[in-house]
Amino acid sequence: MGFLDKLFKSGKEEEKSSEPQEGIPWQLLDCEDQFFNLVKNSKHIPKVIFKHSTRCGISRMALKSFEDGYTLDENDAAFYLLDLLNYRDLSNLIATELNVMHQSPQVIVIDNEEIIHTDSHHGIDIKRVQELIKKHV
Repeated sequence: MGFLDKLFKSGKEEEKSSEPQEGIPWQLLDCEDQFFNLVKNSKHIPKVIFKHSTRCGISRMALKSFEDGYTLDENDAAFYLLDLLNYRDLSNLIATELNVMHQSPQVIVIDNEEIIHTDSHHGIDIKRVQELIKKHV
């Protein structure tokens, strides 16, 4: 493998590292029906939506920090990852339906069909989200 191959390969590996990591059992949020069902089913288990822009460095850092601090049991909450670049219309629908301003990155926690927490950018804190979920489980 030549120098340029190694150089380009390392760039691709770095790009892959910005993708969701193991740990949080992410479900990709990609359609309206899925969104409406997750809100309805928040009566049974809290739901967490993470709106992520795959081209934004701040969003990438917020996602990594969020994933690195995850300590919940898999059955405590359901986690959904929304790719804003591919599903911007769905993101707008969520903002309208939940009456929250669209932001990126953004975390929204829903329990019993109501928002119990939302935050964006550097305010996204997995510890705060986990505390809220534990109170509602």
